Amino acid sequence: ETLQRIVSTLVNKNDEIHNFIDMLNHTISNVQVNSSNAISELDEEFDGLYSVLHEMKGSMANTIQQEEARKIQALQDQLSQCSRALESSEELLELAVQSLDIKNPAKLLEAARQIKDSVTVASAFRLSLKPKVSDSMAHMMVDFALEKRMLQAVKFLPVPKAPEIDVAACLVADNCITVSWRMPEEDSRIDHFVLEYRKTNFDGLPRLKGEQHWELIDYIKATQYTLSGLKFDTKYVNLRVQACNKAVAGEYSDPVTLETKAFVFSLDSTSSHLNLKVEDTYVEWDPTGGKGQEKIKGKENKNRSNAASPKRATNSPRASARGSRDRFAGESYTVLGDTAVESGQHYWEVRAQKDCKSYSVGVTYRNPGKFDQLGKTNSSWCIHVNNWLQTTLSAKHNNKAKTLDIPVPDRIGVYCDFDGGQLSFYNANSKALLHSFRTKFTQPLLPGFMIWCGGLTVSTGLQVPSAVKTLQKSENGLSGSTSSLNNVA
Repeated sequence: ETLQRIVSTLVNKNDEIHNFIDMLNHTISNVQVNSSNAISELDEEFDGLYSVLHEMKGSMANTIQQEEARKIQALQDQLSQCSRALESSEELLELAVQSLDIKNPAKLLEAARQIKDSVTVASAFRLSLKPKVSDSMAHMMVDFALEKRMLQAVKFLPVPKAPEIDVAACLVADNCITVSWRMPEEDSRIDHFVLEYRKTNFDGLPRLKGEQHWELIDYIKATQYTLSGLKFDTKYVNLRVQACNKAVAGEYSDPVTLETKAFVFSLDSTSSHLNLKVEDTYVEWDPTGGKGQEKIKGKENKNRSNAASPKRATNSPRASARGSRDRFAGESYTVLGDTAVESGQHYWEVRAQKDCKSYSVGVTYRNPGKFDQLGKTNSSWCIHVNNWLQTTLSAKHNNKAKTLDIPVPDRIGVYCDFDGGQLSFYNANSKALLHSFRTKFTQPLLPGFMIWCGGLTVSTGLQVPSAVKTLQKSENGLSGSTSSLNNVA
């Protein structure tokens, strides 16, 4: 047995060495290939530099030639003028010499007068005997001393340093995360940044096991980026940033963890009305839902109604929040959320189908009666929409209704401040307040939804919008914002 263990150990070690040799050979091959690629890229860069210099040389040589042509043309023009003036002057000089041979005084006087008049207007006396242009071309010279020093300083691109995320400048609000970072020192060669994020339920450093994969946002040019349209179905998010130049990426920044407060729940299909088709966050009224099911009486029915759902463990927090109870029945076409609100401030939204005839959105204490309807008991609060002959909106509590003379939005936002004893409903698009209840909640609250002829879609994992927070502050200072339906428990 000892020998077998030794042999087995030796075999394993041999396999490890073989694998390591294969890895080294593969690495050598990669080094050769990558080196060849690097040389090819280097050739391309220098060829590009040569091309730029050759183009610049041609352009500058062309400028010199144009300057040469301009100066020669100016001098040739001046030379032509001088030649014409000299020819005219020589003719006058010959005429003057001939005049000296005239013996008749009158004729001599007349010739002298003509010569005088011709000399007075002769072009030779108006010429500037100085070249119009200089023969110097020194102003067309270049000095590449600085450029030579720059070229001699060319080195391989350095690896960018890791950015530093500025946690104080990061912002988590309105289902968005704005991340801000900076470089430890200025680096003009940075081409872009890469941002990675992943959701987590741990508030510490990222863990190797049990974590989601990093989501990547590439080619960010600025030192700030906003992740929008997020669903905060976890408690935190990890973030890290990487700087990249044209050739290489640097190390990632130290990851940071930001808290993402939000309320997440699903619809509880196990105790909803049989006429409701319930999915995770969608409920639809089905008039045939309860007709095709057998009514089991006696002990068997009792046992079945109290049996736990096979999809949910009885010791789960959502199951315990819901409690064990019968399905809603009668005209209580109701479904509840599976997670209770026990403290804090929470927000969710509801969108109804356009053909929905009647629906209610609100909250209720645990374990309502199976025939109870939202807003018709002293332990439930809701806003009700009726789309029959005309569309009406009303707030209901304790079997009392208050008609709200405002348009019905296509999305309704629900804000629940459990500790502050406030339940408010908003136009989810404009964040305009629809109605507020004020009370003292004495038990955990479950989101509740009633639907008849149509369907509702629930959006959870949402933060309390900044606009709602602002409205809450202003509303808390107005006594007229409370309703006569409010109940102090």
